[in-house]
Amino acid sequence: MTQFLHGNQIKLLRSGEEYFPALETAIEAAQHEIYLETYIYQADKVGVQIGQSLTRAAQRGVSVYLLLDGFGSKDLPISYLQSLSLAGVQVLFYRARISPWSLKRSRLRRLHRKVVVIDQKIGFVGGINIIDDYDVPAGATPRVDYAVRLEGALLPMLHASVAKFWRRIAWSQMRRLPMESMMPHDRQISGHQGMQAALVLRDNILHRRDIEQAYLEAITNAKNEIIIANAYFLPGRDFRKALLEASLRGVRIKLLLQGRVEYFAMFATHAFYSLFLQNKIEIFEYQKSFMHSKVAVIDDEWATVGSSNIDPFSLLLAREANVIVMDKQFSTELKADILKTIEDGSVKIAHEAWQHRSLRTRLASWCSYGLMRIFLGLIGYAKEQ
Repeated sequence: MTQFLHGNQIKLLRSGEEYFPALETAIEAAQHEIYLETYIYQADKVGVQIGQSLTRAAQRGVSVYLLLDGFGSKDLPISYLQSLSLAGVQVLFYRARISPWSLKRSRLRRLHRKVVVIDQKIGFVGGINIIDDYDVPAGATPRVDYAVRLEGALLPMLHASVAKFWRRIAWSQMRRLPMESMMPHDRQISGHQGMQAALVLRDNILHRRDIEQAYLEAITNAKNEIIIANAYFLPGRDFRKALLEASLRGVRIKLLLQGRVEYFAMFATHAFYSLFLQNKIEIFEYQKSFMHSKVAVIDDEWATVGSSNIDPFSLLLAREANVIVMDKQFSTELKADILKTIEDGSVKIAHEAWQHRSLRTRLASWCSYGLMRIFLGLIGYAKEQ
C-alpha cells in the first residue's frame, strides 16, 4: 500500500529546458550540503554547467556528494572527474566494475534513479540525466522527459535515502564517511495544506516491487482513463493483465511509447502490440526525437513522475525513484503536456495496419522478446515475466 503524505509543494519540470535552470538555481543557493545521484553524467555543455555550480558550492564550504552509476557514466573523462575532486566535490561510483561477459544479475543492478537533495529543503526527482537535451540524432527535436521539484513532507524521507545510500557506498569503498548532518529539517507545511504525495523507491532488498505495486494498485482502481508515457515499455504478466482488465471494464487507455529504436531490445515491446490493440488500448509512438519519459496519469487525479521504466530492468533490477502525486491540478497539467506530445510528435498505431506487418518485422519483434526471456532466465528472472 502506497503511503501518501499531505503537505508537499511540487512543481512539474518539462525536460532539461526547465529542469537544469531550476537545479542550478537551487545549487547556487545551497548553504550546507548537496546530494546528487544520476545514472548518466556527460561532460557536455549541460554537464559542465552543473559541474561548475557544484564546484562553486564546494568552494564556499558546501558538502557536495555526487554519486554516479558505473555503467551509465562510464565514459566520463578521468580528467573531468579529477577536476571535480580537486575542487572539493566528493565523487563516488556505484558498481564501477563492469564485465561484458558476466551473466550475474548483480551486473544489471544499476543506480538508475535521478535524485537531488539540497540542504534538506529542496529535492528533485525524475527521469532527467545530466545530459544535454540536444544529444539526439541530427534533425531531431530535443529529448522529451520530466522531473519534479519538491518541498515539504517528503523531504526527510528523500534525504534519509540518499544520505544512507552515500554512506553505504563510501563505507564499501573505504572512503571517508560524511559527518552526520546537524541541520534542522525544513519546516513542514501544516495540516492538509499542499499536495498529497508519496515517494516510492525500488531497491533489491526491502522494496523490490514497490513501484510496480503502486502502478498496479492505481490501474486496478482506475475508473475512467489511464495515460502512460514510457520510453522502455515491456510490462510483465501482472502489469499486462491489469491493463487488459481495466480496458475490459471500460477504462480508456493511451500508451505513448518510444518510436525511435535506440536498442534492439526495444523491438520486444512490439510483441504485445497486437494484444493491446485488439483490446482497444490505444498506442502512440513518438517520432520527432527520443522520448525518455517515465510518467503516467490516471483518472485526472493520480500522477507519477520518476526514473522507472516499465520493463524488467527498472522493475526488477535497478534502483529507481518515483514521486506519486494525488492532486487534480498537477495531474491535469501533466496530462495536458502528454497529450500535446501525442498530438505534435507521435503516430497512432492502427490495429489493422499492424496486423499486416511484414514477416521480417514480426520476426524481429518475437526474436527480440524471445532473447529477452532467455536472458532473464539466465539471470534468474524469467518467472517474473
